[in-house]
Amino acid sequence: MNKQLYIVATPIGNLSDITIRAVETLENADIIIAEDTRVSLKLLNHLAIKKPIYSFHERSKPEAIPGLFEKITEGGCAALICDAGTPGISDPGGRIIEEALKVGINVVPIPGPSALTTALSVYGKKIPGFCFIGFIPKKGKTKTLELIEKSDYPVIFYESPNRIKKVLNILLSEIGDREVCVCRELTKKFETIYRGTISEVIPQIKEKGEFVVIITGNPKSKVKIYD
Repeated sequence: MNKQLYIVATPIGNLSDITIRAVETLENADIIIAEDTRVSLKLLNHLAIKKPIYSFHERSKPEAIPGLFEKITEGGCAALICDAGTPGISDPGGRIIEEALKVGINVVPIPGPSALTTALSVYGKKIPGFCFIGFIPKKGKTKTLELIEKSDYPVIFYESPNRIKKVLNILLSEIGDREVCVCRELTKKFETIYRGTISEVIPQIKEKGEFVVIITGNPKSKVKIYD
């Protein structure tokens, strides 16, 4: 049998969101590959799962990936998880998945929580499509801002607490006072969803926790992605 790499979605906050299939996969894996072992061990300890766990994060070297694959037994499997949500979406997991496919390892998705789809589910507007841009880069923002300004689709991005107001103020200045839905600490105790124009939302935001921002598409855009 081919070696298997399972892409396991884990809770973005509330640990009760873990799926039965995700738990079974983690229990049966030879090894678990995590973005931050300290974060992932909290979940694994909660589930009483004890498995060899290895870290692969943004600063990890590509040369480390083959060594991780070698730890999978013949016919066995590894489970890839990230700090929260679905691996491969704005985290280093995509690099491992890419290399696994190159060497013939079968990649199997185990669906579950995602901050992206969780935010979209409470957006409250018709969604014929959307544009997801991950985190707005610290450098070279011009193209990203142009995309947001011109997109007829809602644009979604992730942001950290120390940058959220700064980024929203930049957007207010560059694209105007567009309607937004800003989700903070989704599924957690202090979950908060802010709705309104950018100028209305900024003063309300509490700068703690992780954020998902949805910016309403530009109805006046000359480049129509949808009608």
